[in-house]
Parts: sequence; structure tokens; C-alpha cells
Amino acid sequence: MWSRLSALHAHVEGRLATALQRRHGLGLSEYRALGFLAEAPRGELRMQDLAAGLGLNQSSVTRLVARLHAADFTYRDSCPDDRRGVYTVITAVGRARHQEARATYEETLTAALDEEVAAAPDLAPLLGTARGSLG
Repeated sequence: MWSRLSALHAHVEGRLATALQRRHGLGLSEYRALGFLAEAPRGELRMQDLAAGLGLNQSSVTRLVARLHAADFTYRDSCPDDRRGVYTVITAVGRARHQEARATYEETLTAALDEEVAAAPDLAPLLGTARGSLG
């Protein structure tokens, strides 16, 4: 069962990544980073918190944030209490891009899960739970 779930995850992630890149010029990690930032208080997260949420190491999240910054989706801010701390803050442009891409993400995810249920009806209860968590 674990192998099936792993393959399902890889397939769905691939579809999401392709759709987001083609329609919005965003990578999947970039989309998710913008989502975490959009939901964060004041639209900001410390770099290590963003890395933990995305499941990325510090080096990878630094490169990701550099891409977001270059696209004007985020900016960096220093922590007033700890000058060593760096925050990543979402911009209005970043919020708008995330909001535009959200419908694509949800439509693609729903379609991919529907196809998987059709191909593997025994996974329907599990995939139904996943589908219910979209909102």
C-alpha cells in the first residue's frame, strides 16, 4: 500500500508542478511558499520556519526565496529582536500571483484525485478525505 501511495503522490505532484509552471510561471515549492506566507500573521515567516513548512533544507529555501524576491513576490526583512534573524515577507504582487494560481492548483488536484479514484476504487475513501481537505 505504501508503494501505491508513494506513486500516487509522485504522479499528483508532477501534474500540479506542470500546471502551475505552464499557467502561472510558478514552481510547486514557490506556490506553496507563497501560500504559507499568505496565511502567516503579517504575511511573514522566518526563513527556518518557511524551510520547515516546505520540508526543505536551509540552502534550498534560500535559493527559493531568492527566486521569489527576484520576481517581486517577496522581500526580506530583518528581525527587530534578533539581528541575525531574517524574515521573508509576501508582497501584494506575490499575494495576487498566489491567488491566481490557487484555482489552477485546486482544479488540477481535484482532477488528478478523480482520475486516481477511477483507476483504483479501493483508494476512494483515502482520496475522498484528501479531496475534502482542499478548502
